[in-house]
Formats: sequence, C-alpha cells, structure tokens
Amino acid sequence: MPTMMPTSSEIDQTLAGMRASMGEVPPAIVKAATADPRMVAEQVRSSAFAMPGEGGALDPETRTLIYLAVALATSNHACTTAMVNKARVQSISSDKLLEALHIARYAMATRVLGNAEPVFDLIDER
Repeated sequence: MPTMMPTSSEIDQTLAGMRASMGEVPPAIVKAATADPRMVAEQVRSSAFAMPGEGGALDPETRTLIYLAVALATSNHACTTAMVNKARVQSISSDKLLEALHIARYAMATRVLGNAEPVFDLIDER
C-alpha cells in the first residue's frame, strides 16, 4: 500500500521540530522535502522508532552520543554534522563528545584488528 503524501503543513511542522531539536535541518532533509515529502515522513518515523522521545531506556543525551559515534565510525558526514548540531543544542559537554569520539575510533581500530585474522593466520603458518 503506498504511503500517504504528507501535507505541506505537516512537512513545515516536521522541519520546524527538527530545527528546534538540532539547531538546523540537515540539507538532505530539506531537499527531500521538496523532491519527495514521503521520504521526510519515513525519516521521522524511523527516528521515532530508533530514538523515542518518551519511554526509551536511554536518555536523549546518550542517544545523541551513540548516534554520533556510529556516524563517525561509518563515515556518515551528514549524520555526524546533524548530531554535532544536536549535541550543541543539548549542551553536551566536550568531555562526553571526546569520549564518544574515542569509542568510535576504538571500534574502527578493533575492526581492523578483527579483519586481520587471516593475516595473523598466514604469519602463524610461516
């Protein structure tokens, strides 16, 4: 079943909410709102699923830090920028931002080490 097209008023409200929570609306969302407003509605639905405003186990600051770390580790520049903006609005401390960065860096370094297992096997054979 096709997704209903959001009204321009609904999209305007969505963008205003994003602007309030993140300081600015990510450029891709602004462009999606014009090209296919259903994409914005889907993004909002996915966001509510992953980062519930009420009743989630994690507090909003922790969610932002996790999202930031994942965005950094997956080289997602748009999401990194969005989460930095959100961290600014939430006044997340520099110490917490750096710790999230360190965790993301460690995850990437661990990934390289884990992926090197065949290299270690070859070295072990010799």
